[in-house]
Amino acid sequence: MTKLGKWAGRALVTAIATMGLTGAAHAWEPTKPVEFVVPAGTGGGADQMARFIQGIVAKNKLMAQPLVVVNKSGGAGAEGFLEVKGAKGDPHKIIITLSNLFTTPLATGVPFNWRDLTPGAMLALDQFVLWVNADAPYKTAKEYIDDIKAKPANTFKMAGTGSKQEDQIITAMIDKATGKKMTYVPFKGGGDVAVQLVGGHVNSTVNNPIEAEAHWRGGKLRPLCIMDSEKLPYNEKVTATQAWGDIPTCKSAGVPIEYLMLRGVFLAPGVTQEQVDFYVNLFKKVRETPEWADFMKKGAFKQTFMSGKEFADWVGKTEAMHYGLMKDAGFLAK
Repeated sequence: MTKLGKWAGRALVTAIATMGLTGAAHAWEPTKPVEFVVPAGTGGGADQMARFIQGIVAKNKLMAQPLVVVNKSGGAGAEGFLEVKGAKGDPHKIIITLSNLFTTPLATGVPFNWRDLTPGAMLALDQFVLWVNADAPYKTAKEYIDDIKAKPANTFKMAGTGSKQEDQIITAMIDKATGKKMTYVPFKGGGDVAVQLVGGHVNSTVNNPIEAEAHWRGGKLRPLCIMDSEKLPYNEKVTATQAWGDIPTCKSAGVPIEYLMLRGVFLAPGVTQEQVDFYVNLFKKVRETPEWADFMKKGAFKQTFMSGKEFADWVGKTEAMHYGLMKDAGFLAK
């Protein structure tokens, strides 16, 4: 090979390497703090997950810029959704979602739909548990349901987060199963709901596991059944006698109700695919940490991850399911 040929070959290798480095150096990443919007109150499942992610990202230095959690719960979460919807093209504003992604626009008619945002990733699916106070006489879901059936309508009080949201939808499903209506008492967040049950101000709740775990561990609450098709895979004891995996399914206890809730992240409309990819990769890194594994176990989550078209398709099907449930319950906006 001539000297000119050798020089040209080395120049080509150098150029390719330089292009690779340049491409990596210019991959998009946040250039200022990222606002992580929670369309719910403090203390609930979405708030706890967002703040936990914030801590993992900071501890493990997964992002150069800070992640700042901001609660915007007004209008059953509409405040948060509308803000992110209005931040078109802004990749520094993301939102964690729960079922109010569907229920709030369906129940209120607020000008928002999940398609107004950019799907990011499903982080997990959250469970619902039927809880009673530990001093209540009910040891099984069947005992509680049988007592509801035996008493006059509105004898029992069910606390939940918001009105015409997931907790009240599940309450309506229980009403249908028992043939007796319960009095639904709405509160701002899941933390408040659990406290009301601990205080004996209501008869039951359908809190997510993480919202009631500390009270269960402390001997204040009792889980009766879980609203999933299968028992949980977590067998480490939470109390002296029970693990999450010991809680029977509601269906097996004679309460044919199944309901899982999205814990996912969406971005503002009009962002680029490169910006979406940054956050999808960020949350994949979060999910690989031992802290996340512990959080999933503590909160008894179903560890399902989706992104891209698969995630968007799942969201579309779940929206249709909520439409049917809310129509049956009479919760759709007139």
